[in-house]
Amino acid sequence: MASVYIALDQRLDRNVALKVMRDDLSRDESFVQRFRREARSTAILSHPNVVAVYDQGEDDGHVFLAMELVNGLTLRQVMQSEGPLSPRAALDILDPVLQALGAAHSAGLIHRDVKPENVILRDDGMVKVADFGLARAIATPTSTAETGILLGTVAYLSPEQVERGISDARSDVYAAGLLLFEMLTGTKAFNGDSPIQVAYQHVHHDVPSPSSLVDTVPVELDHLVARASARDPEGRPRDANELLAEMRSSRQALSVAELDQGPAVAAGAVASPTITLSRTMVIPRTMQSSGTEPTPGSHASGSRWHLPPSGPLRRRPWLVALIALALVMSAGSLYFFTVGPGGKTAVPRVVGSTSAVARQALATSHLEAVVVRSFDETVKAGLVLACDPPAGREIRRGSTVTLTVSKGRERYDVPELVGRTQAEAEQRVTDALLMVGKVSKAFSETMPQGQVISTSPAAKTSVKRATPVALVISRGREPIQLADWTGQPVDQAVAAITAATLKVDATKQAFSDTVPKGSVVSQSPANGSLFAGELVTLVVSKGPELVVVPNLISQQEAPAKATLEALGFTVKIERAFGGIFGTVRLQSTPPGTKAPQGTTITLTVV
Repeated sequence: MASVYIALDQRLDRNVALKVMRDDLSRDESFVQRFRREARSTAILSHPNVVAVYDQGEDDGHVFLAMELVNGLTLRQVMQSEGPLSPRAALDILDPVLQALGAAHSAGLIHRDVKPENVILRDDGMVKVADFGLARAIATPTSTAETGILLGTVAYLSPEQVERGISDARSDVYAAGLLLFEMLTGTKAFNGDSPIQVAYQHVHHDVPSPSSLVDTVPVELDHLVARASARDPEGRPRDANELLAEMRSSRQALSVAELDQGPAVAAGAVASPTITLSRTMVIPRTMQSSGTEPTPGSHASGSRWHLPPSGPLRRRPWLVALIALALVMSAGSLYFFTVGPGGKTAVPRVVGSTSAVARQALATSHLEAVVVRSFDETVKAGLVLACDPPAGREIRRGSTVTLTVSKGRERYDVPELVGRTQAEAEQRVTDALLMVGKVSKAFSETMPQGQVISTSPAAKTSVKRATPVALVISRGREPIQLADWTGQPVDQAVAAITAATLKVDATKQAFSDTVPKGSVVSQSPANGSLFAGELVTLVVSKGPELVVVPNLISQQEAPAKATLEALGFTVKIERAFGGIFGTVRLQSTPPGTKAPQGTTITLTVV
């Protein structure tokens, strides 16, 4: 249904597994709904053995889930590497799987696709169950007969899913039983050339006993597999919680030896021949009792032994002791140089096998294993790279053979460096067996000067030894040069100052005879350097102040002129007929009109 990527959650600065639905399926609403249901199904399961879903959404037609990133191996990879597992290892894995499924069943959900690929063994040993994409509520219909679509992996489908297209919690129990069978035997319960052949076997055949393939499997686990994988759902435990209780009960019935009993050594391991000494000595015929005591000088035909002529052995106890001592020394020498520590054995061929298989092969050849580990770019972790002495060489029993086991590719995590000083960051990079790469500087509004803003590669990225790690060091806050906006339109000033990430207060206003209305009369600060978020105050012009022109008609010239000048006007006198009376007869600006200060008003005096 989807592709899965490793992605960075930039908000929380963590790696996640990003599951993006295929483009052709994202156009199918039924698949989109099933995809979204995975997020809702898993979101209600708060359990340590369930892979968590963090988010779900859609971006430009791409439907996605953001999930917990689990570093480790799937159970399929573990079984391909290790082969059949011991009962203890199999039950150690099955227990948390059933806990996860039990939590789902208790929450009213069924998984419907339990298989080794959906069981992940994290690097620290934690077992996680993934991919609840087919999960459905137990209470809702789960039949697929109408759609004709059978969901799940055919190798682990229950008979009722194949035959009737229905499933419930017992279908998960059936798949868990097949999971246990496969861990114990290293092979699927049913195989075939086509999915139809496999599905037919689910319906018409019982799951074989694991001990029929690996005879060391205890009978209690045979019964557990048979109970979980019963063809009739009524014969199975009701849910994973009930199967978990039965599994733990079966485990308690097993001894330590039965739990740790491994399967047969993998093909290719060379076992040394074993020589078995009889505990019974065969006495030659002449030494056996015949009912009569031999006489001196008597001799039996074909005998390798004869009695000394001086009389019976019981008369010479020292001779009996000498013969017994010789026999004991002969037997001891034979034991020492054959099956004892003086014997020799050939070093088996173990290169390429897993560490556990190699140890078992050496133990079978009566050799001790000492394991050293080494990185290797091509050989998977856990496989033997070399052994010393090499395969085929004959050495004494009990000798030590050094196994060099691969640690996988040599990778190191980039340490968390953000917020540390440059010196601290460089030391941590060196301590992590990496190299300090390019060091650059950049302004930062949040990180103090001299501290690391970011790294490339990012923290927790797994890289090769000596990989350069680039550092970006903070230069502190970036200074912003403030321009002088005096006399400029206020809307232009506000837009420019805001774009420079500064705050603006343009609420103050003032009259101005020189600055047009709506332009900046003054600003504070007038200029200089500021930092993002700091305040710039602008005083906006209201234009010149207007004054009401008084009525001066019939007043004398001198007081009328004084009145206008006191109001800030400029006065011009025109005299008619010589202005002999000195009385104002006309004024150029009508009384009651508002005019700016400085306006010239002409008075006509008669």
